[in-house]
Amino acid sequence: MDLTNRPRRLRTDGVRPLVSETDLRASDLVAPVFVDATADERVPIESMPGHERVPVAESVARVREIAEKGVEAVMVFGVPESKDSEGSRAWADDGVVQRAVSRITDRTDVYVITDVCMCEYTDHGHCGLLEDGAREDPRMTVDNDATLEALGRIAVSHADAGADMVAPSGMMDGMVAAVRAALDAAGHGNLPVMSYAAKYESAFYGPFRDAADGAPAFGDRRHYQMDPANAREATREVRLDVEQGADVLMVKPALPYLDVVAAVRREFDHPVAAYNVSGEYAMLHAAAEKGWLDLEAVAHESLLSIKRAGSDLILTYFAEDVAERL
Repeated sequence: MDLTNRPRRLRTDGVRPLVSETDLRASDLVAPVFVDATADERVPIESMPGHERVPVAESVARVREIAEKGVEAVMVFGVPESKDSEGSRAWADDGVVQRAVSRITDRTDVYVITDVCMCEYTDHGHCGLLEDGAREDPRMTVDNDATLEALGRIAVSHADAGADMVAPSGMMDGMVAAVRAALDAAGHGNLPVMSYAAKYESAFYGPFRDAADGAPAFGDRRHYQMDPANAREATREVRLDVEQGADVLMVKPALPYLDVVAAVRREFDHPVAAYNVSGEYAMLHAAAEKGWLDLEAVAHESLLSIKRAGSDLILTYFAEDVAERL
């Protein structure tokens, strides 16, 4: 038996850290923040243990709590005080995200990213303006081109409020170009865009829809979010966003799509992000509550696997807990 090559030689405690291929840092993580215009106090999110909706008045305090754990960036999601068919509160100057972002950027040094989408703001829960007859006919869905102007208005309103980066997430064709053009025209040419470039129509989003009150009132999102069966299509989607001026490329969800994260890393030289989504978070918590898994260990291993696949930054509900231990 030839034992010339023994990989175990490099697994002893002294050398193991020196040859480690992947390094997970607190600075890799982005923490989601849910701001609720209808709340007067913090409201726990039952399907996402440890997370809350916070009122606008508590948004700065919430972000400071996150920063104290070592996390340097947040993504702000909003729950508006009212909804309509056009999602008009999404771009209102006094909207929930606009007010929260203005406070956060004025009173903290945390890097603020905003979600540019409409599902939390429309009374139908879809990510844009509907085609005529969409409420009655499942073959109809969001009017892609009519939605682009609205996404541009939302992005500009977030930039005006002080956002450091905007993240269009609706998977509309041409959304990056529309957002980029609107930002440039409004004098925000230096504001980066992180596109949800490969966002799948996934079953792992359930707890988030509870958190952001953004579930569709009818139908689903299969006509605009990607088919979970498709990997090659993701490269085409991402390339289109690169051509339109995306600065960071997001894959969502993360763990079921590590092959896609790795493919995007190989094909493009842009920073790659991955969203470790609410269902991924909730299932580990549920297993830990049963005593089946060590939550601290599997949370760290999950994020390490996302980083190893090629993600430069990870949006995750584990951000605070993992960052504190790192």
